[in-house]
Amino acid sequence: MSNCRKDHLGASSSEPLTVIIIGNGPSGICLSYLLSGYTPYVKPDAVHPHPLLQRKLTEAPGVSILDQDLDYLSEGLEGRCQSPVALLFDALLRPDTDFGGNMESVLTWKHHKERAIPHAVLGRNLPGGAWHSIEDSMVTLSQGEWMGLPDLQVKDWMRGKRRGLRNSRATAGDIAHYYRDYVTKKGLGHNFVSGAVVTAVEWGMPEPSSSGVQDTGPLFQVSGFLTTEDQSQQPFFLCAHNVVLATGTSDSPARLGIPGETLPFIHHELSALEAATRAGTVTPASDPVLIIGAGLSAADAVLYARHYNIPVIHAFRRTVDDPGLVFNQLPKMLYPEYHKVHQMMREQSILSPSPYEGYRSLPEHQPACFKEGRQAVFRDPKGLQKVFGVSLVLVLIGSHPDLSFLPGAGADLAMDPNQPLSAKRNPIDVEPFTYQSTQQEGLYAVGPLAGDNFVRFVQGGALAVASSLLRKESRKPP
Repeated sequence: MSNCRKDHLGASSSEPLTVIIIGNGPSGICLSYLLSGYTPYVKPDAVHPHPLLQRKLTEAPGVSILDQDLDYLSEGLEGRCQSPVALLFDALLRPDTDFGGNMESVLTWKHHKERAIPHAVLGRNLPGGAWHSIEDSMVTLSQGEWMGLPDLQVKDWMRGKRRGLRNSRATAGDIAHYYRDYVTKKGLGHNFVSGAVVTAVEWGMPEPSSSGVQDTGPLFQVSGFLTTEDQSQQPFFLCAHNVVLATGTSDSPARLGIPGETLPFIHHELSALEAATRAGTVTPASDPVLIIGAGLSAADAVLYARHYNIPVIHAFRRTVDDPGLVFNQLPKMLYPEYHKVHQMMREQSILSPSPYEGYRSLPEHQPACFKEGRQAVFRDPKGLQKVFGVSLVLVLIGSHPDLSFLPGAGADLAMDPNQPLSAKRNPIDVEPFTYQSTQQEGLYAVGPLAGDNFVRFVQGGALAVASSLLRKESRKPP
């Protein structure tokens, strides 16, 4: 591994890194920026619209946010996130965005190279992570400005590319390109290793050094393989004093767990429909595509199929008016295409004549099994069985994080170790102002793994981790 380490990480393989970040999506990129010496300060003339926060910000003029008490600064803030640090950083970056305003950030950024902490960011894809796996034309759920990272606004980047936001939102392709550009423009590229798949993370106490001095914290061993340009796999082995989990949750699609789910016409990603459309194996003349799920991924699949005039059967277990459905929580003005899908789900039910050709919804239908011959069997609300002939099935009912590289697949790290790890229901249990695991010193989690599910809020976790690591470094003997 020494050659790979020297070529890509610029350090001797025998010396542990301070930090390894696993995952190169928005969380990992933002943390790399903060660990590279980029330091946020409050602008001297800035006035924050939140009176209590403004008073606190004036108490330590000239002191970096990273060096202040994040617990104290975030006290009293409220918003669309449970994490106080996420609310704090969001309030500093976008002071009045939840009130429809577009006030500039109260932060200014200075680059202190002496504060940089050596680190490596390991990712399967190019910088931007899973954003490179989403169909380019898909429009983001969040407003385009909320997808931005510190000190490079999306609208400014788009202007430079001579592109514009669509109804205040951006395409997934634009955002993936923005994240990749961000790494380049901020000079972070030397920290990033693309094509890296981590297969194991283990930890223990380090051996005493030749001087007899032993580090007080654990030492992590990270191993895996690097896919090279000729598609061969080169193993690597790295050591670090801290590891940050930033892998997101899109690694492992959720499954129904019913008979026949492994048949070749059953898929769990929208890309399967895209590939079938390109190959001509699914056409407007085909049997319907069956889409199972009532979230935004399922809605995206419906929109994609409708765009290509492919017939659709859309099945979901809830009622159309269930308040838990995401469609019932989105403003119609901002998300007209998703409300169109919701309208179709309501008006084109199997219980009523379909006013729209080529779409049929099956509310409150439970999939029972799939059969050879491309058949899908359902139970309707009355318990009766119904069989449908289909060309392809997309099961889009969410996803789970893949932490198989951790001991016990990370189950012991969750808030409830007896339940499956879930970004929404059972995330990794972290300290709220450091994002360090409550179960393991030196192990951190950010982004959806820690319960922060929107890009605008994952950056607060990066701030907390960077603040914690800087404090650790400052306590080390010279």
